[in-house]
Amino acid sequence: MMAGTTSHFTLNTGAKIPAVGFGTWKAGPGEAGRSVELAFESGYRHFDCAPLYGNEKEIGEVFRGSKVPRDQYFITTKLWSSDHTRVAAALEKSLSDLQLSYVDLYLMHWPISLDPNTGAEHGKEDRIHSHLAGWDFRDTWKEMEKLLEGNKVKAIGIANFSSRNLNTLLETAKVVPAVNQTELHPFLPQDELHRLCKEKGIHQTAFGPLGGSGSTLHDEPIVTNIAEKRNVTPANVLLSWGIQKGWSVIPKSTNAGRIRNNLEGVFSLCDEEMNQLNSLARSKGRRFNRPNWGTVVFHDDEGLNLE
Repeated sequence: MMAGTTSHFTLNTGAKIPAVGFGTWKAGPGEAGRSVELAFESGYRHFDCAPLYGNEKEIGEVFRGSKVPRDQYFITTKLWSSDHTRVAAALEKSLSDLQLSYVDLYLMHWPISLDPNTGAEHGKEDRIHSHLAGWDFRDTWKEMEKLLEGNKVKAIGIANFSSRNLNTLLETAKVVPAVNQTELHPFLPQDELHRLCKEKGIHQTAFGPLGGSGSTLHDEPIVTNIAEKRNVTPANVLLSWGIQKGWSVIPKSTNAGRIRNNLEGVFSLCDEEMNQLNSLARSKGRRFNRPNWGTVVFHDDEGLNLE
């Protein structure tokens, strides 16, 4: 990271989360572990994991063999939707697979609770027709709050929560989430959610900070012009924008050069450049990750002209 840029953010627990993390979503067998090794070697100290990604065991081998002291890197993992009624057991499974004694952050992956007894393979459940009756994310959060009584989780948070669902959670929560991890990039700044999280002291982590599959963000003239002027890559521009918005960012790659550059190339954008990037959402709003849960989860998209 270049001089003068933000290297960490402070959570409402007092813990520090590195501004640039390494995402492991879609990292397949054989490449997940190697890419995490490369990330460690490149200086990453923030790794974002989840059992849904199917690679925690492979990544755990890297954590087990790492010579970096455990208190010097930050690990996030997540609770899958069919595990909402068995939170402690799901955490134990992730800790075992990751070969860790604790995680720094444990997130509820989605605000939807799925029936764990359908016989479906874990992570392959019917997301539309298998919602769990008599249980919702407020019940799940109560179970997650209990984890803080032990020493296996340093902080708890949420992911993919809209403003409406976050407000509903806060009505009954005893612990305010430390983090809300959502899709955030110049096509989807989620301004209303950003304001609410800031007001409540909830840090946001941006997944998909470079866009998603089929993204044209890298080719937007505003992005490429800034990149050329600053002698950086379009990815550097997009990640720097996210960090200056106040978010940690978790780009993913299996390419050694890009892994290194995503961390080292973060720089400070001027106000004019930030304003130019902010303008992209007004004309080209788009959400790339939009799974069908059979119910509305992205309430903040209502009224927006998204593709």
